Amino acid sequence: MSLRLRLTLLYTSLLGGVLLLFGVLVYVLVGVMLVSQVDDQLQQTVNEIISVTHVDSVGQLNIVQFPTLDLTENVFVQVWGRDGRLRASSPNISSLTVSMDSNGMKATHPVFSNSVVQQAHLRVLTVPLQASGRIIGLIQVGTSLGLIDATQRALMIVLVATALVSMGLAALGAWLTTGRALAPLETVTQVATHITRADDLSRRIPYNGVVQSEVGQLITAFNQTLSRLEVLFNSQRRFLADVSHELRTPLTVIKGNVGLLRRMGATDEESLSSIENEVDRLTRMVGDLLLLAQAESGKIPLDMHTVELDTILLEVFQQMRVLAGDHSQLRITEIDQVQVTGDRDRLKQVLVNLVGNAVKYTPAGGQINLSLGKVGDQARLIVQDSGPGIPAEDLPHIFERFYRAEKSRTRSRDGSGFGLGLSIAYWIVRNHNGRIEVNSKEGQGTTFCMWLPLAKESKN
Repeated sequence: MSLRLRLTLLYTSLLGGVLLLFGVLVYVLVGVMLVSQVDDQLQQTVNEIISVTHVDSVGQLNIVQFPTLDLTENVFVQVWGRDGRLRASSPNISSLTVSMDSNGMKATHPVFSNSVVQQAHLRVLTVPLQASGRIIGLIQVGTSLGLIDATQRALMIVLVATALVSMGLAALGAWLTTGRALAPLETVTQVATHITRADDLSRRIPYNGVVQSEVGQLITAFNQTLSRLEVLFNSQRRFLADVSHELRTPLTVIKGNVGLLRRMGATDEESLSSIENEVDRLTRMVGDLLLLAQAESGKIPLDMHTVELDTILLEVFQQMRVLAGDHSQLRITEIDQVQVTGDRDRLKQVLVNLVGNAVKYTPAGGQINLSLGKVGDQARLIVQDSGPGIPAEDLPHIFERFYRAEKSRTRSRDGSGFGLGLSIAYWIVRNHNGRIEVNSKEGQGTTFCMWLPLAKESKN
């Protein structure tokens, strides 16, 4: 059963239930009101009859004359003695010799009841007559309920017909309304089916309705999901292509050197060294990929302690100055005592990556400036180089895996770069509640700025 049909049946059932409850209430209230009017009429008639009823010298009832009654043809009167004999009756039932309500003949107090006499549905009021503390007779006044029964039947027919027509109209309206409301969901289904069959994640679901509605929010969320899936799919595809490319080069070198050794039939130190370097390169790449995979899955615990960031910077400075040698000038322009809360080894890994990249990509005679200070409640570390810079179109992607702006920041001289270091650094800083910013212009160098929240002791 479709959702549209289920909603239509639900709305129709709810309306039917409301109409049923309303109809029952109306039917009961109308019946009670009509019977109440009849009871008032019967009570009034009894009062008039009692006013002309007398008791003779021997204690027998004596009615001189029935009063003029309204609607006499619909009001029936019987007066019964204490011996159960009919003493008087109204002219319109003079032929009726049985009680209009046999169950009321033993009544000791006024009682209303419904009875059927000769196929006539009657409403009967039985009132005992007392004299000197004893019952001397009964008065029964009745009237036909035929008009009330006919009115209730007609009301029932009207209510049922109205309910059926209303439910039919409600079903039609619900069917059309839910059809329009669920039309975008059909589009969602069609687009999702098309995407599944054609693997086309670039498609989006068109929607011209109210964005804040439930359907609008659903379609917006679905389109956002499609956009994210498209980005992830393209990233995964590029990742596989980059991994294949990165693996192909060292494997080709290894295969070539193995072939050379086989042809030479002897050990060649240069070929073995080349094989060893390429194996180390593959090992580093696999290690970085494993680290990224563990980081993204949240399986790398961080050993968080208070860390002196200035001490780490000095250690990295000493190591990188040896790497830079005479090729470029590495210096610290500003340093302050800064404490942050973090994993010392991971933070040092970030600094080594940033400074190492600056050393690798800075041309001969270039300059690399490092600075560390406090800005408000944040620690700011700046790594600035005078290298070739990064094109503007490449800046948004430099923290992606295997991404390199090949035109400006070429492979390092030792061939060890894979485009993974900045991705790892970005993850580490982000999980320290910090951020990395980059500013670069072609031909004017690149500046990386790392922000980390100060430790509580350092803020005081």
